[in-house]
Amino acid sequence: MLTIEHAVGFRVEAILGEVVGATVRPDNPYIEGVKNLDGAPPHIDEVVRTRQAAVADLVERARQLGANAIVGLRYDHRNIAGQWSEICAYGTAMVLTRRRIRRRA
Repeated sequence: MLTIEHAVGFRVEAILGEVVGATVRPDNPYIEGVKNLDGAPPHIDEVVRTRQAAVADLVERARQLGANAIVGLRYDHRNIAGQWSEICAYGTAMVLTRRRIRRRA
């Protein structure tokens, strides 16, 4: 996965299109168990795990398309009806091959 828009040293064989991976978590401190009872923010480890879940879903969807790379990886999030938090990871699924280095004689 790349957050940049190109892959140095690789040739694009196919652009398979946008892929999105997502995870949804309850936005309730008592159900989710990541906030203190006083409303303190979630632990950073839970935030990282949530993003990793969205990326794992993204990778699986890209593999189903036949991709071996995701370029332009980005994240987005939103609250749904004040009860859920959705985290999305998205990018462009591609098939890349390593460019051959020509050796000079």
